Amino acid sequence: MMVEELNLFPLNALVILGGSAWLDFLLGDPKSWLHPVQLIGWAINFASQLIIKKVTGKTARRLWGIFLGLKIIIGSGFLAWLIVHLAEKISPVLAIFIQIVGVASCFAGHSLAQAARSVIEPLKMGDLSTAQQKLALFVGRDTDNLSETEILRATVESVAENTVDGVTAPLFYALLGLAMPFIGPWPLAIAYKAASTLDSMVGYKREPYTDLGWFSARLEDYLTWLPCRLTVLMLALLSKKPRQILAMARRDGPLDPSPNSGWSEAIYAAILGVQLGGDNYYQGVLKSKPLLGDAVQPLTIGKISQGLWYSRTVFLWQLLLGLMIILAIQAGAMP
Repeated sequence: MMVEELNLFPLNALVILGGSAWLDFLLGDPKSWLHPVQLIGWAINFASQLIIKKVTGKTARRLWGIFLGLKIIIGSGFLAWLIVHLAEKISPVLAIFIQIVGVASCFAGHSLAQAARSVIEPLKMGDLSTAQQKLALFVGRDTDNLSETEILRATVESVAENTVDGVTAPLFYALLGLAMPFIGPWPLAIAYKAASTLDSMVGYKREPYTDLGWFSARLEDYLTWLPCRLTVLMLALLSKKPRQILAMARRDGPLDPSPNSGWSEAIYAAILGVQLGGDNYYQGVLKSKPLLGDAVQPLTIGKISQGLWYSRTVFLWQLLLGLMIILAIQAGAMP
């Protein structure tokens, strides 16, 4: 049985995606394991530093930026496809197992919840210093002088943004890959993670990455656009007040210069009844973001927990709906 046949079989579709979701929920990313994104990060760092040292000039760096982005993204997806293809020659069961582990490594739901809770616990104890230190591990802004309210805001914003980047967007591409038997779920999911990693490492709007990272940053915006909008729509439906929530998201989402993070934060601000955005410091430099949502309710620890609940729930609903659509298409294609 070939990999293509594997992915067309409805039971295997359920096993691969369902098993991946369950594995991420139970284990997340064990620190003792070498994560695929670590390998991607090492490759990006090595190649980008080499280009920065050897290549000068705006046009040349932009061209090399395109080459870097395409090589990392396509290479990551192809390597995942090759691993599954070779495993299939040994055993179909082994191929399924590898896909479960591989796709699970692309989901960050468990890690996101762990990170948020690592901030919640010291806040409950009134330990502001520890909360600042824990927050600094997963946000880019300066955290040393943040008040409790600012810590809460930063955590909610991180949950909102990473729900799309680390949870629903990888799921979208895993489902898309599952619908294309000749590719499979892991190659597309890891290719998206490669694009996201490129954006976070070289997609900065400052030197020396201004020209080198422009392509990666723009491509990641395009790749995330549709999964972000689908997530916004699903979250609005889950809120049980879709018209009101969507109206607020449409009002505030476009205010942010980012075509995706503004929408993800705006929908969470609307659902939670809080206000996000405002002033942040990055390496001592002030960056003001537009205010999103209305401060109907104060930012509390409970709002973080509520945000994590929405993150898990929107993932599960998109997983179920995606599998139902794929299985329906496959059933219709069968003779």
